[in-house]
Amino acid sequence: MIWTIVSGLIVGILLGFVMQRTRFCLTGGFRDMYVQKNNNMFYALLIAITIQAIGLIALTGFGVLTIDNGTFPLIGTIIGAFLFGIGIVLAGGCATGTWYRAGEGLIGSWIALAMYALFAAMTKNGLLKPVMEGMNSKTVGNADMVSTTGIPFTVLVLILTAVTLYFVIKTLRKPKKQRASLPQKFTGARHFFFERRFHPFTAAILIGIIALITWPISYSTGRESGLGITTPSSNLVMFITSGDVNYLDFGVFLILGIFVGSYIAARGSREFKWRLPDKITIRNSVFGGALMGFGAACAGGCTIGNGLVATAAMSWQGWISLPFMIFGTWFMSYFLYVKPMKQAIETPVQSN
Repeated sequence: MIWTIVSGLIVGILLGFVMQRTRFCLTGGFRDMYVQKNNNMFYALLIAITIQAIGLIALTGFGVLTIDNGTFPLIGTIIGAFLFGIGIVLAGGCATGTWYRAGEGLIGSWIALAMYALFAAMTKNGLLKPVMEGMNSKTVGNADMVSTTGIPFTVLVLILTAVTLYFVIKTLRKPKKQRASLPQKFTGARHFFFERRFHPFTAAILIGIIALITWPISYSTGRESGLGITTPSSNLVMFITSGDVNYLDFGVFLILGIFVGSYIAARGSREFKWRLPDKITIRNSVFGGALMGFGAACAGGCTIGNGLVATAAMSWQGWISLPFMIFGTWFMSYFLYVKPMKQAIETPVQSN
């Protein structure tokens, strides 16, 4: 149990620290693909997936672990991922983003996080479980891309690597935009760790490595999977409400570590501040968090569990849920950002 606690916290602290300092936000990245026509964060996600997938070749080849993608519910994955995409826009962050932004002192993220964990638990174990089971029982198929396509895992990873390299090289060859330089507050190591700006691709490399090392560490505790946020968040609620210590696995301490790591990073960079949301933000956080929890539970994962981990394991559940998460993000972004901007442009200025 001690190793489970220590290892989960260490991995979580690393992930929370890196994500807070690099501002690695998939919600903003998916939204910017539509609103700003900027795909850099999506390409960063591909980098993290690719690094993890290449590492999984080595880990499975040396017999450190085995990957069993099992089955997945097609309808539940599609609908759940789409609702999750809507929810993360309303909540202002995905599952991991909400955890690390809560560590920065955002009360709105605390609200969204509470609703996300609560509705994930309700969907997996409580009142909404019959809804999820009814939806997910309709179409269940083999999630393993290797067995369904006949293409070896290594070949699939090579294809993914080639696609990722193409977009990365194409992006890096574009003229760099000059960013306004901010006054330097720190020097030395503190400047590097708590102030320096990092390219999204650099952040992706670090997150890909953390996601990769999570696999063998998690296996060593008896939890046979990689990074995950939704089930651990649900398990945390179940432990709090039932007192059953069996819910306290590596994943629970991982998400608690994300919060701690983000808090350390925010404190060190002087970015921590308690921020009270307005009424609209509170409303959006409540509904967004609820949609996140229900959607991720039905889809079998969030932007991390499905979008980063299942994709690297070459699971259909990951690669099908990812575009529907993005579509959900675009759908809600239209009503929150694009439509108001269009109305503001089209509305004539009233003169006195």
